[in-house]
Amino acid sequence: MAQYVKKDDDRDEEGKSLSFLVPFSDLSESENLIVYDRVSSVLLRDLLFHFRSTYIVVNVDSFYALAIVMPVDLVVSDDCKAEYSPFSGIEKGAVLQEARVFNDPQLDSRRCSQTEATEVFFSVTKLFQARDIGLRRMVYLIIKELSPSADEVIIVTSSLMKDMNSKTDVYRANAIRVLCRITDGTLLTQIERYLKQAIVDKNPVVASAALVSGIHLLQTNPEIVKRWSNEVQEAVQSRAALVQFHALALLQQIRQNDRLAVSKLVTSLTKGTVRSPLAQCLLIRYTSQVIRESSMNSQTGDRPFYDYLESCLRHKSEMVIFEAARAITELNGVTSRELTPAITVLQLFLSSSKPVLRFAAVRTLNKVAMTHPMAVTTCNIDMESLISDQNRSIATLAITTLLKTGNESGVDRLMKQITNFMSDIADEFKIVVVDAIRSLCLKFPLKFRTLMGFLSNILREEGGFEYKKAIVDSIVTIIREIPDAKESGLLHLCEFIEDCEFTYLSTQILHFLGIEGPKTSDPSKYIRYIYNRVILENATVRASAVSTLAKFGAMVDSLKPRIFVLLRRCLYDNDDEVRDRATLYLNTIGGDGSVVETDKDVKEFLFGSLGLPLVNLETSLKNYEPSEEPFDISSVSREVKSQPFAEKKAAAKKPTGLGAPLAGPTSAVDTYDKLLLSIPEFSTFGQLFKSSAPVELTEAETEYAVNVVKHIFDKHVVFQYNCTNTIPEQLLEDVTIVVDASEAEEFEELATKPLKSLPYDTPGQTFVAFEKPEGVPAVGKFTNVLRFIVKEVDPSTGEAEEDGVEDEYQLEEFEVVAADYMLKVGVSNFRNAWESLGPDFERVDEYGLGPRESLKEAVTTVINLLGMQPCEGTEVVAANSRSHTCLLSGVYIGNMKVLVRLSFGVDSAKEVAMKLAVRSEDEAVSDAIHELVAN
Repeated sequence: MAQYVKKDDDRDEEGKSLSFLVPFSDLSESENLIVYDRVSSVLLRDLLFHFRSTYIVVNVDSFYALAIVMPVDLVVSDDCKAEYSPFSGIEKGAVLQEARVFNDPQLDSRRCSQTEATEVFFSVTKLFQARDIGLRRMVYLIIKELSPSADEVIIVTSSLMKDMNSKTDVYRANAIRVLCRITDGTLLTQIERYLKQAIVDKNPVVASAALVSGIHLLQTNPEIVKRWSNEVQEAVQSRAALVQFHALALLQQIRQNDRLAVSKLVTSLTKGTVRSPLAQCLLIRYTSQVIRESSMNSQTGDRPFYDYLESCLRHKSEMVIFEAARAITELNGVTSRELTPAITVLQLFLSSSKPVLRFAAVRTLNKVAMTHPMAVTTCNIDMESLISDQNRSIATLAITTLLKTGNESGVDRLMKQITNFMSDIADEFKIVVVDAIRSLCLKFPLKFRTLMGFLSNILREEGGFEYKKAIVDSIVTIIREIPDAKESGLLHLCEFIEDCEFTYLSTQILHFLGIEGPKTSDPSKYIRYIYNRVILENATVRASAVSTLAKFGAMVDSLKPRIFVLLRRCLYDNDDEVRDRATLYLNTIGGDGSVVETDKDVKEFLFGSLGLPLVNLETSLKNYEPSEEPFDISSVSREVKSQPFAEKKAAAKKPTGLGAPLAGPTSAVDTYDKLLLSIPEFSTFGQLFKSSAPVELTEAETEYAVNVVKHIFDKHVVFQYNCTNTIPEQLLEDVTIVVDASEAEEFEELATKPLKSLPYDTPGQTFVAFEKPEGVPAVGKFTNVLRFIVKEVDPSTGEAEEDGVEDEYQLEEFEVVAADYMLKVGVSNFRNAWESLGPDFERVDEYGLGPRESLKEAVTTVINLLGMQPCEGTEVVAANSRSHTCLLSGVYIGNMKVLVRLSFGVDSAKEVAMKLAVRSEDEAVSDAIHELVAN
């Protein structure tokens, strides 16, 4: 294809640029080039839709300059070259003069839209008699855009069918597109024979038009289009690039519901019959789909079609190379050996002169770094050079990828590079960098001072709300996860609220300060920052500051006299909320200023949890009618109402920072704990130790959706079955789960709490409780059957029938495993924690794990078996490594702290050996961990 430059020297009467594209060579010498200048966006869209060819577009003064490069085989002679220009003979100056009416300050709507659409349509139909090719092309465009009604379609059908059999290819192609756009199923059967002929037509424009029309028709008339398989199969072998591309797309959509047919199609085409780069990219995507749906060969470990994807990495087209590399990186369970060739190709793209290749490569590597950071480390040097790239998107992706793949020793150097970079990018890119820095700090806890310092520096710079919130959330997360970072992090937040313009952030930081501040070694140093808010801020922040001061007074007895002085000053505030809070806290904590310990009930009343859902409290208060009897909070229902089905299906982002629950072993089960305590049958079971993640017991899109949450107590296990009825015409009543524990001998069923009613789209819970030996990690398999009474619901009234029918639904099995008795709790410094436990209860032994596919698989298997938290990033195994050490931390049932040091080694036969060292606070716990591995 020829090269083109943008020319800017022409100006119109108003001085606006009339830029257009001009080839390096003389325009007359480029036979297959058509250039349009000052094209509107609407016209541009239609031109690009009808010219199925290569094009170049440049935006100029809200118009577009368009260069269309026609396929060489369409440019047959000078005589017929004009057939491919819909605007031949139209004077550019006159068109531009007329188009200026759209830019007038006072629009003349009558002049802009001369007539109504219907009148235009009937007028346009008369133009079928005209022989001007350009005018005929405009007729096709306007009929397609107006989408006439069924009555109006009859008028143009015969003319379009005549054009479909015309000797002029441009008539045939456009008539096919328009007919298929406006026709219905009845007419389609009449023209089906012509469409089949068009698919295998020698002219690629006609064939491509028929295939694209088939893709659209497949949505409305699939049965008719499926009969074209033989013709489409023949079109796949076409030498024209676009025809092959469209034919492959249509053929796959015809067979998409038949896995075997798609697999056969991919198998036949991967043998080298695809010439078009676009079709090759499409084939790579279909191959990836087949790979995902097929399983890896368990004997040889080979993945089907992987060799084809790897061969595409050596293709001459850059888009095919990139598509193949991306497909390899997105394979399920991809190994380091499979990743290597794709990473090598992407690394070459990083140094390309084309920004689009650099961006595509670094974005793909960024995604790979989330799951295989070690595989991307070979590209770090190339990515460091991209930090100064003129394209800020490329630079941001390079930075975040380096943060994910960097090692602990390179953190300081990387932070220096990022410091200069942050001032040059927009807030949305800065947020991405901040999130990556937070992840890096959690990965390397010993570097928290450097990373926290960087976050505090950028917190003082200019930025919007979302950017500042991301920084604050990151600092809060680091404080919660790394205890050593608490005091310095709180001081950074205190300095920020001294000059914070966002009320929401100020109140949230004050709330967080009231929780964490009293637990520090010197709580008094935060009082100055808090009281400054009472003096300088708006009423909302002042009220929040008063509550924070009261928390310090209630939690730190030595600060009470000073806190009471400050609270008394707040009694004269001009805002009633601030005065009311100060009065409440002075009267409940003790306004005499004496240094006495605050009563536990007072602390619970002021700062503890209500113990009931706020939604239920709000509903009860709204329904309360004023009377002589005061509102009784004990009358509020404690039942946790389930999430609506629509919200449940939506993917929810895990909250972090200020929006996240408080850190600690029990924070993840607080909601479940309150729910179980509200049920009399389970209220005597004691403290809830752990609640598992939900385990799905039904497949997606079934009549009933059921998952189970395993609640672990010291002597009991409670299974919470979350059930959802997805059938609108049914109401389920007396819903229970019948559990067969014959393969769990150490468990004995105690109680069942059925669900009275389960309407459509309203999840509910039913529970089954089992007793087990105290403090023993009992395991077993449980079989489940859902039983209920089903009643038909009248869709018009929504009322259910009185009589119902008993029914049951078989659910999947699930197991209680050893990992259910271990809480994942990390430590900031493993070495110090290991030494603090001492060798008194240390147990060391060696185990043979047998042949494994890789060392990484062995490490992951043991981590999942124990259910412990990997520390200091040791869960990541280097590629081709022969040995590895993994550090794990957790809390065993009975609140026993456990630390594990795993040493792995693999020989040439892939036999893996493991040395297990366990330290805990109890000898029996150390022995129990070894028994888990031994069994």
